[in-house]
Amino acid sequence: MREKDRTKAIRTFALASFLNDLGSDIIYPVWPLFITTVLKANMAALGFLDGLGDALVSLSQAASGYLSDRIRKRKVFIWSGYLFGALSRLGYSLSMIWPHLIPFRILDRTGKIRSAPRDALVADLSTEENRGRNFGFIRAMDNLGAIFGILICIFFFNLLGYRLLFALAALPSVVSALLIFFLIKEKRIKKIKIYQGISFKDLDRNFRLFLLLSSFYAIGAFSYSFLLIYAKEFGFRLTFVPVLYLIFTAAASLFSYPFGKLSDKIGRKPVLMLSYIFWATVCLTLILRPDRLMVILVFILYGAHKGALEPVQRSFVCELAPQKFRASCLGGFQMITGLCALPASFMAGILWTTLGISAPFYLSLALTMLAGVMLTFVKTP
Repeated sequence: MREKDRTKAIRTFALASFLNDLGSDIIYPVWPLFITTVLKANMAALGFLDGLGDALVSLSQAASGYLSDRIRKRKVFIWSGYLFGALSRLGYSLSMIWPHLIPFRILDRTGKIRSAPRDALVADLSTEENRGRNFGFIRAMDNLGAIFGILICIFFFNLLGYRLLFALAALPSVVSALLIFFLIKEKRIKKIKIYQGISFKDLDRNFRLFLLLSSFYAIGAFSYSFLLIYAKEFGFRLTFVPVLYLIFTAAASLFSYPFGKLSDKIGRKPVLMLSYIFWATVCLTLILRPDRLMVILVFILYGAHKGALEPVQRSFVCELAPQKFRASCLGGFQMITGLCALPASFMAGILWTTLGISAPFYLSLALTMLAGVMLTFVKTP
């Protein structure tokens, strides 16, 4: 493929991600408020819904990554995943009690079948010299779309309310699906060659160690919803909570590209370690009961953490994994770490309810420190 075509494909993926995250983040700033104030659910139910969503993300990515490698097809998983997300948001707008959200949450998170095949395509279109930059660029566009989505939420929430806002959020993802369907060209294979599935013996010690430490980290990495509810309990006005989410997303968008590019220069491990330090600082600050200014700074640090973690983590997995099993390894990695997210958010909700607002942050701090120590033993390719 010509360099011009590679660049065009990367930009198409970035635009589709921008639009999809625009739709998602029309909802995300008020999602925990919708569940706890409109549908009258408690923190354990919120943790269950968020944890269920994260677990389903991982299962769908693992399945699509494996199937994508088996049949050597990527595109169908990507455009259909965006379409699932659009349909789920219409379902959210119609839900009257929190259990109604469960099937639409399943549909929404199943839409993540797009991620592993897309990331494998991005990795194939990249080189070692620009892979981190490309993942960082797409992640930055994700977060930029999120910024616009949050602004739409802030400016139109009082006018439209929760339900019309959720229905509006479906439209950008429909456009994302159409962009991928019509603009991404995939090489036609007349006869599909079925590849043997991957097993642990195909993975070296470093990949397995990285998977293990990432799982420990993920058990403590509960949903962003807890930070928003923390801010609400701390005393921030309900209408200011989406602004805090905007601050986090803007920071993530600002840092994703430079951290991805930095990892191309100095390596993946130092930037991943920095991301763990950011999150540990967030936990420690909230445990110490900060003032309002420090809470705002926490959301900036949380954005820096996400900006450093997500693009670099994907690049690292791509480089530790065997090339022909790249989508399977990306999907499997997301599955295992995502399955850890179900107990993470659910346990955080239980700890919050039974032991107090700081309890989830103590657990997360300990697990993040453990993951950071283990990361030092991973050898880079």
